[in-house]
Amino acid sequence: MIVAHLSTLVAHYGYDVVFAALLLASAGVPLPAGELLVAAAIYAAKTGRLSIVILTVGGALMAAVGGAIGYGIAHALGAAGLGRFGGAVGLGPARLRLGRYLFLTHGGKIVFFIRFIAVLGPFGGLLAGVNRMPWGRFLLFNALGAAAWVTTMAMGGYLFRAFFASVGRPIGFAALAAAVAVALAAVIYVHRQGATLQAKADALLLGDEAQ
Repeated sequence: MIVAHLSTLVAHYGYDVVFAALLLASAGVPLPAGELLVAAAIYAAKTGRLSIVILTVGGALMAAVGGAIGYGIAHALGAAGLGRFGGAVGLGPARLRLGRYLFLTHGGKIVFFIRFIAVLGPFGGLLAGVNRMPWGRFLLFNALGAAAWVTTMAMGGYLFRAFFASVGRPIGFAALAAAVAVALAAVIYVHRQGATLQAKADALLLGDEAQ
């Protein structure tokens, strides 16, 4: 149902709704931007009414700009301000600890990978800003991470639709079943890894906060 709804949005508003969602989500607003991007890529492959190149390049740009906006907001608010208002967008104390832990253990390069981490994906800019990551270093990793994430999501949706259309229904349905199974396995794996990382973050940082 959600895929059909997102496809309807794409059919009506085209690039605008996708780019707006990527901009706002990368700034920390809780929107299903990744799912919308995939729906737009599938729509592009199915109808030819959208360009996958424009989706990918424009989407990467919007995601990078959104991350920079999030960085600026968190840098201005500071840790206390973000702790006070972060819960409104889903960045509560536990996720703030997780983000801080990842920055402590992995340094600035976490900005490149953070969009691929389910529970923290939209908050890379906010976390980089509150952790006072140097601006120039943030811009580099933010731009590279945005390009990698958008390209993966957009091309994944586009190529999957193209493959489904080219091999016919029987093999297509088999491929769909396999893809769903892989996706479920990935969700379970990411959930378990996220829980493990959260436990490590809490063990390290809750003790520090108590002292």
